[in-house]
Amino acid sequence: MRRLILALALVVAAPVWAVQPDEMLPDPALEARARVISRDLRCPVCQGENIDDSDAQISRDLRLLVRERLVAGDTNEEVIDYIVDRYGEFVLFNPRPQGLNLALWLAGPAMLLAGAGIAFLTFRGRSRSQIADRGLTADEEARLKELLKD
Repeated sequence: MRRLILALALVVAAPVWAVQPDEMLPDPALEARARVISRDLRCPVCQGENIDDSDAQISRDLRLLVRERLVAGDTNEEVIDYIVDRYGEFVLFNPRPQGLNLALWLAGPAMLLAGAGIAFLTFRGRSRSQIADRGLTADEEARLKELLKD
């Protein structure tokens, strides 16, 4: 039982091992900024993990690059711009809403509005008066009279 608990604890803690002690900056404020930036950058190899959680070599290189830029005095935005200039917008977990990405950001709300408009027009066309004006056939009227007699 202890081995199972230990194994589960190691699996849960595995992402913590991605950032190596030799990568960490001595200044806690800069290290905190590096962690914030790293959480928003996608690993180009793993694609589903940020560079802070990935063990891939490219992620290590990106973590070191982020820290180098911070030590050089760059702001968080300048560091992200530098990384995007080198690796493209793909490395951002949340792409910027500009250029071609703007179409992606607007497609969801546009489709929702189009669907709501189609639904509105469809249901508006079906009025209750159309159903009520239809009336009963002769067979239905005869059956209704039979049922009402009972």
